[in-house]
Amino acid sequence: MVPLLFVSQAPASGPHALKRIHDPRRVTYSIHIKTCRTRDHGQLPDTKCTPGSIDPAVTQADITSTICKAGWTGKVRPPESRTEHAKYDVAYVAYHIPQSAVSELDHLVPLELGGSNDITNLWPEVGRQPNPKDKVENALNRAVCEDRVTLTAAQLAIATDWLTAEARLGLTRPKPSPSPTSTRTPKPTPSPTSTRTTPPPAGPWCTASTSYNSKYHDYDIFVNSNQPDQSVTATASNGATQTYHTDSTGYADVYLYAGSGDSVQVKAGAASCSTST
Repeated sequence: MVPLLFVSQAPASGPHALKRIHDPRRVTYSIHIKTCRTRDHGQLPDTKCTPGSIDPAVTQADITSTICKAGWTGKVRPPESRTEHAKYDVAYVAYHIPQSAVSELDHLVPLELGGSNDITNLWPEVGRQPNPKDKVENALNRAVCEDRVTLTAAQLAIATDWLTAEARLGLTRPKPSPSPTSTRTPKPTPSPTSTRTTPPPAGPWCTASTSYNSKYHDYDIFVNSNQPDQSVTATASNGATQTYHTDSTGYADVYLYAGSGDSVQVKAGAASCSTST
């Protein structure tokens, strides 16, 4: 049986408005997709098959009780028993993606930004897991919850192109200077008469520093490394752990629920470093 769905009759205004579909805990099919092609070497979905859609139950006025509240995505995410059909019998077939491919059925507009579970918002994202889009999703959720961008702006930006969403919203993050808790050892400043330069560390390296976020009661673990586009995992001595990816320069900002005074071990690609909170 095809699930019933509620499609809002009052979509958001503007030429690029996203379809509004309320379908918590189930996958819905407001359109029939047959032949779809990914864009940008598989990093972006077909705009006709997967334009993105949102849940009208999530509004700017209620973000504190929905997407900014811990556990929200678990309340609306469909169980695997419902996503398997959408994944292997619909989306993967339409996009011509083999079931053996390293991939995931991804929400274009993520649940943490009020995305729906409709087929217009689901597509097979091929590549390493967890994928780099996860970091963008978390950054946009945090920006919305901190009132730095509006919910609608974040939804449209990530539906249009998640690769450029942060830049379009002015959220590209400058690399922070090392804090006093950093384990980085400053390089000596050459004397005016010296011509010697300090060579970069041989082999894989990383440095880490921390900063407490009083709004979320967690720590930002700032990682610099020579390990671009690699998985980075931060683990605190209280047992908390979180994984993200470094960007093209080897930088990452990992959000970690560590305790005050915890030691934090960082693994960035082949490099290891540590810091403390």
